Amino acid sequence: MAAPVSSPRLTEGPILQSLLRLALPIVLANLLQTGYQLVDAFWVGRLGADAVAAVAVSFPINFLLVALGSGFSVAGSVLVAQNFGARNLGMVNHVAAQTLALELVLSVLLTVVAYFASPALLHLIGVGADIFTEADAFQRVLFLGLPLNFGFIMFQALMRGVGQVRIPLYINLLALALNFLLDPLFIYGWGPVPGLGVAGAAMATVSTQGLSMVLGMAVLLRGRSGIALSFRGFRPDFQLMQRAFTLGVPSSIDLSARALGLSMMTTLAAGFGTTVLATYGIGSRLLAIGIIPALGISLACSTLVAQNIGARNPERALHTARYAIGVSFTLLLLVGAAVFVAAEPLVRFFLAGDEAVTRDAVEFVRIAAGSLCFTGVQQSVSGALRGTGNTLTAMMLTIVSTWVLQFPVAWYLSSHTDLGFRGLWWSFVVSNVLAASVSLLLFLRGRWLRKDLVDPLQNEVDALSPVAEERT
Repeated sequence: MAAPVSSPRLTEGPILQSLLRLALPIVLANLLQTGYQLVDAFWVGRLGADAVAAVAVSFPINFLLVALGSGFSVAGSVLVAQNFGARNLGMVNHVAAQTLALELVLSVLLTVVAYFASPALLHLIGVGADIFTEADAFQRVLFLGLPLNFGFIMFQALMRGVGQVRIPLYINLLALALNFLLDPLFIYGWGPVPGLGVAGAAMATVSTQGLSMVLGMAVLLRGRSGIALSFRGFRPDFQLMQRAFTLGVPSSIDLSARALGLSMMTTLAAGFGTTVLATYGIGSRLLAIGIIPALGISLACSTLVAQNIGARNPERALHTARYAIGVSFTLLLLVGAAVFVAAEPLVRFFLAGDEAVTRDAVEFVRIAAGSLCFTGVQQSVSGALRGTGNTLTAMMLTIVSTWVLQFPVAWYLSSHTDLGFRGLWWSFVVSNVLAASVSLLLFLRGRWLRKDLVDPLQNEVDALSPVAEERT
């Protein structure tokens, strides 16, 4: 039987209202998830610049691994949203079970490989001996938590597909509160609990990821929020898995290309020494917080576009994408201005007592903050593309942005101009502006929503529907 549906209908009513109603809880949930890293950075920052650098070098590697699995959560969200828009609730449940199983299998494989390859990965990006041991300990603990992290990422994606975004927000809030309490306990120790240093921060994060995963699975199995899982629903459906794989692989490459780009930027920063590396670690994290509104609007846009495709209303999907681009640009313009003004207190909040790193990080943040609004444009266009199932073009936009624009510019400016390491900071501005221009040109051409792209996607949904109905 299909689950009782308490999720909102997002294919009707004012488009802007639907977009904001979906985007706001997503933005808040993403802020709370980023809070894991910020809380870690706050407590680890009290250990000094070396500890901050050890966490910074591990971040892009972990991001890469999460990105490899997160592409399949994009596939799950899009397929769920299209079927939910078509009111095919049996298929919604079937897609949820199959994509969740696919995600968990992949996470276990990645965990095993990454754990044993941890030292080689750190050597590959040139981590110095002064922070190598701490960085290895930190990221190995994070690697062990990948199945928990992947499971909750998929849970959020599935809930987003049916427009139910408040429950993940509440779970994230609870997990962050617990993480704030566990961080000082595991990092510094108390009573019988030994202090683990930077590895303790990872231990706290993994513990709260476990809680999030358990609560998420309980929601799906209870079946009162738009999706109802059953254990028999996990029996392999290779036809559906193939479709999810086709959608998910480009998204995995998309996110992985971005993560690898961060790794390469970290490598360039590491070449200038620990001080610049710590500067890049703090500055890049603050900028990552700044673009969270753009990511939230992009995810909301993707869900709304996909639901309207399922409801066979491509015109509303087009208007949704236009609203998303405008809202994201305007909001990120305001965020960029706020980050510029508050750069120094923000940096000092996460690093105490190192004036050289603080000074350079403030400069980095202020240089890049003005270009955040252009990131909003690219993210919204990519979200619209994913909503139609065109994950391949969204992947190409990311590759162009990261590997054709940012990394080469960063390398040239930092190595072949008088800017030195500041060339890394200016590469954010150049790549954000150019990537937004390319994305907007693609959007205005209109081919992203052409009929021959939408109809085959809907036909596949229709063809798979009887399979789902037989299993529910």
